[in-house]
Amino acid sequence: MEIRAVDEYNEHGHLIYSENYIGAYVRGREREEALNKFRSEIKQYAAWSGDEIVNSKCSIIIAQEKISSLQVSDADSDVLFNSEISPLKQGEYDRVKSLSLKSAKDFLLLYQSIPDKVGTTLSPRKTFYGDVPISAQEMYEHTKNVNDYYFSEINVPATNEPDIYTCRVRAFEELEKQPNFLKNLVYNGSYGEQWSLRKVCRRFIWHDRIHAKAMYRMATKLCGIENVSNPFCFII
Repeated sequence: MEIRAVDEYNEHGHLIYSENYIGAYVRGREREEALNKFRSEIKQYAAWSGDEIVNSKCSIIIAQEKISSLQVSDADSDVLFNSEISPLKQGEYDRVKSLSLKSAKDFLLLYQSIPDKVGTTLSPRKTFYGDVPISAQEMYEHTKNVNDYYFSEINVPATNEPDIYTCRVRAFEELEKQPNFLKNLVYNGSYGEQWSLRKVCRRFIWHDRIHAKAMYRMATKLCGIENVSNPFCFII
């Protein structure tokens, strides 16, 4: 099990992505603390994605590092992977699109399964983007509502309605109307951040995953683990 890792970090912590398990990630105050979580993260991710884990041995290669001025400890991120710049082949695109849509569908399934969507076990907290969503409903709305933002960064028209899955499907349909979308052009987007189609797909899977973990953890405490679906195969 080889993990090619991209470490976005500063003095407050490390947000480390897997380059080859798209959307998988770990966090920690120190690099080693974060890296020690990768074995468990990839096993859960593979159970969700259908990737085959040949053995339990975990080899981690730091493929890229970026010192960030953002609040990476709160998952504020803007890194563009070196591997996210090259053009896509049709088979690669079909795979990352499929994972992006599966992630949205599973996020919706998780949300719909939660009996109490407005209750919470969490306390209010603020981060760089404002109040942290603390109920299932708030987490769902926050996660759904990046659809138009992410796609607009690569000049694809999109909306956030009617639900997280349908709006993502429709945006991919708009993307595919562009004759050269597989060229995977790099765009200078908002806030000085660079984007590509590869990055958009990775960010969707990662963003779904980070909020699905929070939603599942909170909802199982609030409603009981037996009453909440676990399509992402999380082990809490």
